[in-house]
Amino acid sequence: MADVEARFVVARNPEPDSTLPFLLSVPLDGGILLKARERWPATARVYCHPLEHWPADAEILEQVAVRECRRRGTAIDLVLDRARENRSQLVFTQPNAGRSGGRPMIFWQTARTARRARPGQRVPTRRASALETLTITVDSRERYPYRFAGRAVECQRHALRAGDYAVHAGDQVVAAVERKTLEDFTKALVDGALNYALADLATLPAAAVVVEERYGALLSVERVQPGWLLELVARLQVRYPTVPIVFADSRKLAEEWTYRFLAAALVHHAPDAAPPNGPP
Repeated sequence: MADVEARFVVARNPEPDSTLPFLLSVPLDGGILLKARERWPATARVYCHPLEHWPADAEILEQVAVRECRRRGTAIDLVLDRARENRSQLVFTQPNAGRSGGRPMIFWQTARTARRARPGQRVPTRRASALETLTITVDSRERYPYRFAGRAVECQRHALRAGDYAVHAGDQVVAAVERKTLEDFTKALVDGALNYALADLATLPAAAVVVEERYGALLSVERVQPGWLLELVARLQVRYPTVPIVFADSRKLAEEWTYRFLAAALVHHAPDAAPPNGPP
């Protein structure tokens, strides 16, 4: 295969009896090879399985130049250089052992098919705390920040002493939110970094940690005893009761929760600093 580093390749699986009739080559880490149930996740999430070797007789169906291919936690974001069907994501999961023997699973999805897989996750469009606009400071070290798209939010980048997102009253931070993927959260739990982060957040009038996953996902983390991470979370919540740890189920809902929490905190703790259309 030529140009494997620069192109996303779809081929037909030469194994005639395979339930995964398509092959994928993803240009990341030297090339990630997969077998897939469909050639594109058009109407539903597509199940994929690792492929050890690319068969020499595989019929190439398409080769598309890639604009972006980047790993973000347990997912790979893929943006192709074409007008339609150009954005998708490969999600690597570790199901509970009782349901599927602990076998890792890979799903290929688009934003549309992800919404269909979780139909209840529809983010409301009502303004937070009736504010017309909200200025949120984003920590300058935040690599992939929330954009609060579709919201009346003005983002500015500065270094924050605590948290990744904050609102100010004058020069004072009124509230802050620390954002964590599941991978970041578990690492910070284990190495103790989260304890120090919560200590800093606890000095603010309002603060929280938001995790872009389900609480139950802590039970599926590999190489730790079941329940140990839950115990660490419980201890930290008792030690820092003013800084809740919120499990928001997905990045989209974590972004929505962050927006509403910061707006509510600004109105509550610094009503004079809130825009005039907020409640008294």
